[in-house]
Amino acid sequence: QVQLVESGGGLVQAGASLRLSCTASGRTFSRYGMGWFRQAPGKEREFVAAISWSGDTTYYADSVKGRFTISRDNAKNTVYLQMNSLKPEDTAVYYCAADASNIFGSRYYHSYDYWGQGTQVTVSS
Repeated sequence: QVQLVESGGGLVQAGASLRLSCTASGRTFSRYGMGWFRQAPGKEREFVAAISWSGDTTYYADSVKGRFTISRDNAKNTVYLQMNSLKPEDTAVYYCAADASNIFGSRYYHSYDYWGQGTQVTVSS
């Protein structure tokens, strides 16, 4: 069993930056592909970014490409999401997720086995 705990959310103005962190329990973190998803009120959960076990391969949704950066530190069991040039449409609850069966990560939420509780990001205009 893996537990994921997100942090770093908050209320910021448009154009600002935030860095989300997600720390995992357990000793097998380095074997998992990791992803970030988000869900805005009244909308379905959507893919934001994913990263392979080694950090060498990353994927981004078109809506965040060039603004967000996913990274990981396996020694700290932590995955990060650096969010720059935030827009009001980025407002959502952000979730990190671990894919125990795919070391490369995935764009598809049903591929993930473990989820954090979410952290709120609110961007005001």
